[in-house]
Amino acid sequence: MLTLGELARQLDAELVGNPGQPVDGLGTIQSATGSQLTFLANPRYRSFLEQTRAAAVLIPESQREFCPVAALIVKDPYLSFARASAFFETAPVATPGIHPSAVVDGQAQVAASASVGPNAVIDAGVTVGEGAVIMANSVIGAGSVIGEQCKIWPNVTIYHGVTLGPRTIIHANCVIGGDGFGFAFNGGGWTKLHQVGGVIIGADVEIGSGTTVDRGAIEDTVIGDGVILDNQIQVAHNVVIGNHTAIAGKAGIAGSAKIGAYCLIGGAAGIAGHIEVCDKVQILAMSLVSSSITEPGTYGSALPVDTQSRYRRNVARFRNLDDLARRVRKLERSSD
Repeated sequence: MLTLGELARQLDAELVGNPGQPVDGLGTIQSATGSQLTFLANPRYRSFLEQTRAAAVLIPESQREFCPVAALIVKDPYLSFARASAFFETAPVATPGIHPSAVVDGQAQVAASASVGPNAVIDAGVTVGEGAVIMANSVIGAGSVIGEQCKIWPNVTIYHGVTLGPRTIIHANCVIGGDGFGFAFNGGGWTKLHQVGGVIIGADVEIGSGTTVDRGAIEDTVIGDGVILDNQIQVAHNVVIGNHTAIAGKAGIAGSAKIGAYCLIGGAAGIAGHIEVCDKVQILAMSLVSSSITEPGTYGSALPVDTQSRYRRNVARFRNLDDLARRVRKLERSSD
């Protein structure tokens, strides 16, 4: 159990309160108990701050006078809360070693400090780095490299020829390195284009449950350092994602798209194939990006929800937009 004084030192925060106050967990600003830490990042929720019963609140200097309990004064409360959360991690700590039920090929190299869980399978030529954790039922294909301190949660399938950088986390039920959707029509059916590239994933990447990252058709699919991918995202073959980009759930990125660094892509957004999105672009949820974006900024294309009757009227009008535009151009030409 930590004290507020210890938390203040760890977070480089100014403490207003009793340094000996114990803290045993985290809570929301509305529900936190007298032994939990919470935070306030948005001043619009100040009324909750004024009523909180938490042990302490991470707040900016501007909210000091409104805090009725102990305060940890920081520049960025949400970032500090994220850092503090590491002290209260509840996931079990893996034990180094290979479970008796795991299958490890004799040509694989597994560091002594790594942990390989029940029924995991590690194929020939795989390298598993120091402190890496491969949990139950996960499969690591031939020739893949699992960097030091990586964490592979249960039921993950990593195909052959995949490289994970240090400290990367792959959550349950992901498939990394499956074949991309490459087929040529032969007149009566489809001929498969065999996918001979791999997947390269950088350091400190986190990939959410059920996400798929396809292997490259010829060259590798590449995900840069510090990228975070939410659950159920599709990353197609030969996609390149720049460092520290964040992509929300159910987004789909078609083949050979290139996304820059520090981009934010909302949930269920679609990125067309063979286009480029430059650095520092924000794409709103459910938007379709069908052409390259060359200037940083915020982009969106989805229609917000509306009443059914008004939405139907607008859709009916959308169908006439092309005809209306032609008539306007004709009127403009006749008036010249």
